[in-house]
Amino acid sequence: MLDAATTPMINLTLLDSVCGEGKHQLWTHIKRKRPDDPSRAFLRGARWIGSPILLAPLMLCAAIVARAQPTERAPDTMEARLRACEPCHGRQGGGTNNDYFPRLAGKPAGYLMNQLVAFRDGRRRYPPMNYLLEYQSNSYLQKIAEYFAALRPPPIQNAATDVSEALLARGRSLVTEGDQTRGVPACSGCHGPKLTGMEPAIPGLVGLRASYISAQLGAFRYGTRTAAEPDCMQLVAASLTESDVTAVAAWLASVPIPPDPSPVPRGALQMPLGCGSEPN
Repeated sequence: MLDAATTPMINLTLLDSVCGEGKHQLWTHIKRKRPDDPSRAFLRGARWIGSPILLAPLMLCAAIVARAQPTERAPDTMEARLRACEPCHGRQGGGTNNDYFPRLAGKPAGYLMNQLVAFRDGRRRYPPMNYLLEYQSNSYLQKIAEYFAALRPPPIQNAATDVSEALLARGRSLVTEGDQTRGVPACSGCHGPKLTGMEPAIPGLVGLRASYISAQLGAFRYGTRTAAEPDCMQLVAASLTESDVTAVAAWLASVPIPPDPSPVPRGALQMPLGCGSEPN
């Protein structure tokens, strides 16, 4: 049997669990209505329990709590997580019109993994990437690399070039034939005849903007971007003149992405130089 002392306390506990601080207004109302005659406490307590004054706020609080509960959660998938990369690298890593952010889709997973580790460990410097990857584990970086390597989004439109035909011809010659007089091997010797790269760690060069290619060649030339020894790209870039860099970047940016941008299988190319990052 309930008495006048326990009835308000039981209901106050219930209010506390449902409505939190909102119980105080009802508690003030309860204290104001507490019966002075103990002999009538039970009857008034019973009426109080059944009173719509209490039931209506309780129902309202329950509805508010139910509405506040999330009804659905975002899918916890690599696709959902890596949508954060889209503003810079485009949908599915397919690239954007920004000159300095590269296409990621379809590049060999080993190459992407090498770059993610280089950003995380500070060997390759770009503050937003360094910050994002600073505390990521190798296993998670490998999942990111494998995700983008498997994607084949449609290519974006090539940017128009504003360099001379002579400079484009020089760029094409360097990419497809090299310059033997200066010890510069053809880019296609390592990156493939269609410039789509080679498994497991040589990247494709198609689908990149001229400014990005020029910036990366410059970084290799001056040592601000490095790879595992022997650093073949640093050796090649150091052999290029400023005009050569402009020519190579302009011609590569004009090459359309082929229908199948997959890298060639490992060992398909007889590489002209030893490259420390390739075994990875």
